[in-house]
Order: sequence, then structure tokens, then C-alpha cells
Amino acid sequence: MHNDMTRRTALAGLLAVPTAMAFPSGALALNTAQAKSLIDSVVTEINAIINSGKSETQMYAAFEKIFARYADVPIIARSALGVAARSASAAQMNTFTTVFRGYISRKYGKRFREFIGGRLEVNDARQVKSFYEVKTTAFLKGESPFEVVFLVSDKSGKNLFFNLFIEGVNMLASERTEIGAMLDRRGGNIDKLIADLKTAG
Repeated sequence: MHNDMTRRTALAGLLAVPTAMAFPSGALALNTAQAKSLIDSVVTEINAIINSGKSETQMYAAFEKIFARYADVPIIARSALGVAARSASAAQMNTFTTVFRGYISRKYGKRFREFIGGRLEVNDARQVKSFYEVKTTAFLKGESPFEVVFLVSDKSGKNLFFNLFIEGVNMLASERTEIGAMLDRRGGNIDKLIADLKTAG
């Protein structure tokens, strides 16, 4: 059971993941086909890395590129930082966002070898209020298939995913709790958190 949850948590982190952010309602340029196409691209690249035979260091770098290209990193990072983001300066937020991206890639990349030989498959997509939900199925060795749901929006001016759920579990909420605990241990000092995240993961 522990190994099962470790694999699923690792997958979530690699993808990003992954609290659903509230987006204003209203018409979007993004449509269902575009949302599905975005996640098709994400899944294609993830599957290629899983079966590439690359070293762990190379995998970290490859996943960070996927995260940077397809995820709304500023939204995800701000959510992970939580209330502290309100008092952070623009420079601190920019630095935290970059460092957080690397931290996530390293943290979950270390568990990456468990996914070799696995794959993700995109199933369908639908609009949910002002964003889109794209459902995929994860197939890992020695496990029953399970669902991974990406949430996609063009709120930032590009079609990007901003959160994901694994079997209904919001994985970004877990990261927000962990980052919050790390910040608390540093007395709320964002600069100390940033410095430590550079080598954490």
C-alpha cells in the first residue's frame, strides 16, 4: 500500500501538479479540443522520458522542461506558497517560481525509476466552468490502471495546465501543505525558503 501511494504521489509531482485555482467565469478562447491537444502533447513527452533510458539527472532536466512548457508555473508556485505569496515582493515571487520548478523536478524525479515501462493515455476532455478537465489513465507495472485528471486554462494568455488530481486527490494541496511547513520552520522567511529549495528535493 505504501509503495502504491509513493508511486502515485511521485507521478503527480512529476506532472506537476499538482488546490484547484479559482478562475473568473466568462468566455474562453480555449476549447475542448485544444485542452485535449495540450495534454496529448504532455503525455507524449512524459511517455518518451519514461522509456528513454536516460540517467536520473537527465530525467530531472527533461521533466523540468515539460513543467516549464506546459504548466502554469506562476499560478502553481503562488498556490504552493499560499498566504505568504501576498507579502512576497515581485523579485521574491519570480525567484521562488523558478526555484520551485526545479525543486519539484528533483523531488519526484528521484522516484522516477519506478515508472520505467509505464505510460499515460489521454481519454477525454470537457469544460468545467471557466476551465477544462482532461482525463487520462496511468498504467504502471504491477498496478491496476488509475485516473489522472489535468485542469487546463488559458487564464495566463496561453493554454496551460494549472493543477491535477489522481483518483480525486488534489496533489497541489499536498505541496502547499509541505511548502507551508517548510516556511514555518524558517520563521516565515521567504528568502531562507528559496535558498533551501535550491538544493532540496
